[in-house]
Amino acid sequence: MTLPPVSVVVVSRGRPDALMRCLTGLAQVQFAPFEIVVVADAAGRDAVAELPFVDDLKVVSFDIPNISEARNLGISHAAGDVVAFIDDDAVPEPLWLAHLISPFARGDVAATGGFVRGRNGISFQWRARSVDETGAMQPLDVDPELATVLTPKGQRATKTEGTNMAVRREVLVALEGFDPGFAFYLDETDLNLRLARAGHATAIVPMAEVHHGFAPSVRRRADRVPRDLFDIGASWAVFQRKYVPEADRALHWRDIVAAQRKRCLGHMVAGRLLPGDVARLLKRLADGYADGLERQRGGAQVSRSAAAPFKAAFGRSRQSSVLSGRIWQGRRLRQEAVQRVERGEIVTLILLSPSALFHHIRFHRDGYWEQRGGLFGRSERTDPLFRLWRFSRRVARERRRIAGRRFEDG
Repeated sequence: MTLPPVSVVVVSRGRPDALMRCLTGLAQVQFAPFEIVVVADAAGRDAVAELPFVDDLKVVSFDIPNISEARNLGISHAAGDVVAFIDDDAVPEPLWLAHLISPFARGDVAATGGFVRGRNGISFQWRARSVDETGAMQPLDVDPELATVLTPKGQRATKTEGTNMAVRREVLVALEGFDPGFAFYLDETDLNLRLARAGHATAIVPMAEVHHGFAPSVRRRADRVPRDLFDIGASWAVFQRKYVPEADRALHWRDIVAAQRKRCLGHMVAGRLLPGDVARLLKRLADGYADGLERQRGGAQVSRSAAAPFKAAFGRSRQSSVLSGRIWQGRRLRQEAVQRVERGEIVTLILLSPSALFHHIRFHRDGYWEQRGGLFGRSERTDPLFRLWRFSRRVARERRRIAGRRFEDG
C-alpha cells in the first residue's frame, strides 16, 4: 500500500523546552516520507537551532499570538499531499503517522484524527467525539483499534484534535485553511464543521496516539488553571456568528459563561484561585466576547503551491528495545537508555516498585520513554487496583500493551 507524503506542522510560541521535546519525539517517528515544518517565535527558533537534526527541518518565523494564522503559514510551506498537526507540548508515539495516514489510502477520506493521552501517559484526554453547530460534544462508539471512517450526518461533525489530526492539503486549500478569527480555541472545531458541511469523510484512528502534556502558557498554568479567558470568549463570539442563529445566541452565551464560572469556582474551592481571580477571569471572558463580535471572520491566506520543495526528514528506520528493572536500578538503566538512544534505538524503560502504585509514562527529553509504577498497580485505568504479578510476566504484559504504537507487534 502506497501512502502519500506527509508534512507535519508544529506551531510553537513561548515554549522552547516543550518544542525541543516534541521534535525529539518526532525524530523517532517511523514513517516515510514525511517532513517537519516548525512555525515558531524567536525563542523557539533559537532552541531548534541547537538540535543535531536542525538541517532536516523546515523552520518558519512567526511571532503573532494566533494559532490559526501560524498553522496556515505552516500549510503554505508544507509540500506533502497530507498535512498533519501536533502541538509543541505533545509527543507522538513512534508509529503515530503510520496509523494516522493509513486511512488516506481510501480516496474518500479527507481527514483523520487519533487518540490523545494525558500527562500521566495512561489516561485519555480525548478519544472519539462528534460536535454540533452549538459546539456541544458527544462521545462516539468506534472500534478500539481499527480506523473508523465516518461520513457527516445532519449538523454533526467528526471532532478531531489540533494536536493529533491530518487533512489532505488540497482540501485545506479549498477550505482556506484555519479561520484566523479563532486566534486560540475552537480553531479545529470550526474546521471540522466546515469539513462536514462540504461532505468530507473523517477517519478516527485509535492507534494513532500522541501524549499531550498541557505545558504552561500565557492562557493557563501547568496545573491547567486558567490565567486568561479573553481568547476563549473571543472565539465563542466568532463561532456564534458562523454557526448559531442570532435568536439563540444570548442563551447560548449564558450557558458558556455558566460553564466557565463553574470551572473557575472549582479551582477556587480547591485553593488554586482566589475570589478576585474568578471575577477577573470572567471579566476577561466578557471582554473577549465583545472583541470577537467585531473580529473579522475567514480571510485566510493559504498558498495553493508550497513555498518550498518537500524536505524529507530523517529517513532511517530504528530498532526498538525495552529495558526493565526494579526502581532502585533506575540510575543505571537510565544511563543505558540514553546510550541506546544515541545509537539510534527507540527505547522504552520500565521501572517497577514492590507496590500497587499507579503507572505513569513520560517521554524523557533525552529521547527515551519511561514507565514507572508498582508491580501490582494499574497501568490501564480499567485494571484492578491490585493484582499479583511475577516481575517477568508484568513486563511482558506492558510490552504487549504498547506494541503496535511504539513498535511493531511481535
